[in-house]
Amino acid sequence: MEIQKAVSALGALAQETRLEVFRLLVRAGSDGRPAGEIAEELGVPSATLSFHLKELKSAGIVSCEREGRSLIYSPNFSMMNDLLAFLTKNCCQGRRR
Repeated sequence: MEIQKAVSALGALAQETRLEVFRLLVRAGSDGRPAGEIAEELGVPSATLSFHLKELKSAGIVSCEREGRSLIYSPNFSMMNDLLAFLTKNCCQGRRR
């Protein structure tokens, strides 16, 4: 993983609402959740949620697919696994704990 991608992902998650959205999507799993349900569950206005989802999507942390009239957002587990591997690459001087 490039350092710029890691910085972008961490920056996106460094905001409280975006972190809550991401954690909700992780709980939903690869099926994801429609934007309307996310807004309702977190009590976030649609316009505000739209901004945060755009930031998460831009950072590659979530993906979005259209299903009829709904936008379904889901976590990008591959990206998050890459980010975790990047962050722990040199952990413990190579020793496993």
